[in-house]
Amino acid sequence: MAKAMTKSGSRVPGVEHRIVVLVGKELFLRTQYTAMLKEKLEAVHGEVEVFRFDGEGVDLAVVLDECRSFGLMASHKMVVVDEADSFVNAATRPMLERYAAGPSEGATLVLRGGKWNKGKLDKSIEAVGLILKCDAVDEETACKWVVGRAQRKYESSIDMRVAGGLVERLGADLGRIDTELSKLATAAGVGNPITGELVSELVGLTREEEVWAIQSYLLCGDAGRSLTELKVILGNSARSNAVPVIFACSDLARKLMGASEAMGQGVSTGVISKELKLWGASRDVILNAARRMGPGRARRLFDECVAADKTSKSSSVDLWILCERLMLSFYEASR
Repeated sequence: MAKAMTKSGSRVPGVEHRIVVLVGKELFLRTQYTAMLKEKLEAVHGEVEVFRFDGEGVDLAVVLDECRSFGLMASHKMVVVDEADSFVNAATRPMLERYAAGPSEGATLVLRGGKWNKGKLDKSIEAVGLILKCDAVDEETACKWVVGRAQRKYESSIDMRVAGGLVERLGADLGRIDTELSKLATAAGVGNPITGELVSELVGLTREEEVWAIQSYLLCGDAGRSLTELKVILGNSARSNAVPVIFACSDLARKLMGASEAMGQGVSTGVISKELKLWGASRDVILNAARRMGPGRARRLFDECVAADKTSKSSSVDLWILCERLMLSFYEASR
């Protein structure tokens, strides 16, 4: 009977696994592990037939019959069931446990989904297969992945600093990053490095950068300029355009409060930057403003932003005046 672990102890899907569960919110990882498994099966069995089912609508008996029946076109099958959290439930678990006790050697059953409820079935699966988490990664892990992916997949290179800029723009969504990485590698040309200039040119602004565009005016030290820019942002639709302004104010006040309190406790600016995710042009501006404010003023500013956010949800409030007051509060607090 196949075991869940290879001789080397590798926690990746392999030909020895009869049942593979890929579970987690990172769709890209689930897709990549599936492709990796198919390649390994093909290396051993030759052509592999792939059957896909929607776990929300397919009957378990249909899936297991497919696993047990002989393939017409190939010697091995890969039976993939998505939405495994719906497919595996109280009614189907006993039958899956019985299948796991004697799985077909001619098929690999792959269950994929965003969630997985632990239970007695897990032990049965792990005796013949693998349960692998495909959770979202943090930004540091994403940066390291970008560096390796550029070299292995796209015959290009990217250093950690540029990778950090890419992740800052896109977040840690590996699927989205990979799409942009492919585009960047093509633009750079085979064997050439992906530069920061290419990232700036080809990868659009994220919501974080748009927010910083507003926040930069809050800390510019010029009340007149801040109010002028506010008029441009609010334009003719203050009701809808005030939402990103208030979000930007609250987000900045939170960072200023966190940074000033941490500084007061002797925490290094490097640690503060990492914890508050301060990158690029915003880093030094926010740290310097937090240092000038001190914890007391930063806390009062944050409380005012929280109160403004609550007030903004009232249909009777004048959002122009509310946003102007916040702009002036940032000016006064950062002087």
